[in-house]
Amino acid sequence: MNFNEYSKFDATDLASLVKAGEVSPKELVQAAFEGIEKLNPVINAVVSVLPKESNQEIEAGLPDGPFTGVPFLIKESSAQAKGIPVQLGSRFGQGMSTLQDTNLMARFRRTGLVTVGTSTTPEFAFNFSTESVLYGPTRNPWNPNLSSGGSSGGACAAVAAGIVPIAHANDGAGSIRQPAAVNGLVGLKPTRGRIPNGPHRPEILNGLGNEFAVTRTVRDAAALLDSIGGADPGARNWVEKPAFLYLNEMKKRPKKLRIAWTDKPWNNAPVEEECKQALYKTVQLCEDLGHELVEASPVINAEQQLLATLRIWSANLGHSMEKIKAGLNRIPSTKNLEASNWAIYQYGQNMTAYELLEAFEINNSVSRTVGQFFTEYDLLLTPAIAQLPWPIGKLNANDPSLDAEQWIERMMAYSPFTNLFNTTGQPAISLPLGWSSKGLPIGMQFAARFGDEATLFQLAGQLEEAQPWKDRKPNLKQFQHKMVEG
Repeated sequence: MNFNEYSKFDATDLASLVKAGEVSPKELVQAAFEGIEKLNPVINAVVSVLPKESNQEIEAGLPDGPFTGVPFLIKESSAQAKGIPVQLGSRFGQGMSTLQDTNLMARFRRTGLVTVGTSTTPEFAFNFSTESVLYGPTRNPWNPNLSSGGSSGGACAAVAAGIVPIAHANDGAGSIRQPAAVNGLVGLKPTRGRIPNGPHRPEILNGLGNEFAVTRTVRDAAALLDSIGGADPGARNWVEKPAFLYLNEMKKRPKKLRIAWTDKPWNNAPVEEECKQALYKTVQLCEDLGHELVEASPVINAEQQLLATLRIWSANLGHSMEKIKAGLNRIPSTKNLEASNWAIYQYGQNMTAYELLEAFEINNSVSRTVGQFFTEYDLLLTPAIAQLPWPIGKLNANDPSLDAEQWIERMMAYSPFTNLFNTTGQPAISLPLGWSSKGLPIGMQFAARFGDEATLFQLAGQLEEAQPWKDRKPNLKQFQHKMVEG
């Protein structure tokens, strides 16, 4: 199977071909490496290529899972694999690797996925554009002059380009949903506690962060959540695995849903007209499918919520830097950190324990308000992005003129709809339902009540059937024959 044939399939289809004996895992992995060789020089989505390690996985015997033999990438943060570099997109983290698989990585392996490489991330995953000083910019396969989003921009660019059909991603303020939205993918952020974070920490970003993946189809996301979700023994808390399968839920037609919708970000950031028009068309589509749509939105103090996010990010970034400092005997400085992360690090150094606890109180207040809102509505629909993807370099994390507050405000002006559901812990998904006049994807975000991925999957399955997107892909030939300047 060559790359062009391989890239037409989602992960479920490829696993079915393996199970039927029509193709071997080694053939699929070779096709993925062919894709990396052809496309990565242009999109710059893959950091480490792992032919030896992937061959060893196959030779050792792959588990019989839903994705046996399917090539896979892990993002250079959080889902760490034994012996594989995890440099966090940072010069400060160069040379790091881990001595054991995380619990999540072990679960990825049990699905039968074969890890063929690692994907790019902005430094410490703190940017909505993946363009670190260490690795350079990751480019959007739909237009390589534009950003692939972030912080899971490498994962999303690779899946959109067809290099792999599924890739690990994580989300601390929208880092699954925002890049999925600009790459034309399905990007699910599960409920807080649904995915394990152990063994070395109970939560990511004190609960703001969530682990999962990006996919091209709803069924791949459902099957993956069925496989890797569930109890994380010894963790501070977790969400129990449901008695049903999400893969079955996505095949059900939902009841008539009461869906709130809004085109107004909580921080009053401007929303591009094409994003609004894509939202209005999605509202109409949902109404055509028999659902009740109501223009409504929870009322929160966005300024306080953003302050809480900055404080929690700063505390966690500083903690990570101190651990790296001890492990690598390396001093953080402006010579090995980008300007935005240096500013956030300095902000955290001057923050008190009281201010961190106050951040948790703010988030509790916001969550209570939003939780009450969802007693009246099944879902909330917004654009997943407020603006079409920016050109490379516009969201510059190495701009020394911005302090910590200015940097986070700039980020959230670019992607203002996603961060709320990291605060509340609710599940939210971006679906490729909108397209710009120039053919760029515009993802739509649906958020559900805490723990209610089932409703998300039911509606997502219905929408995917009503307005299919699987076969809508970037023009790969332009990547194979044309390098982008600049």
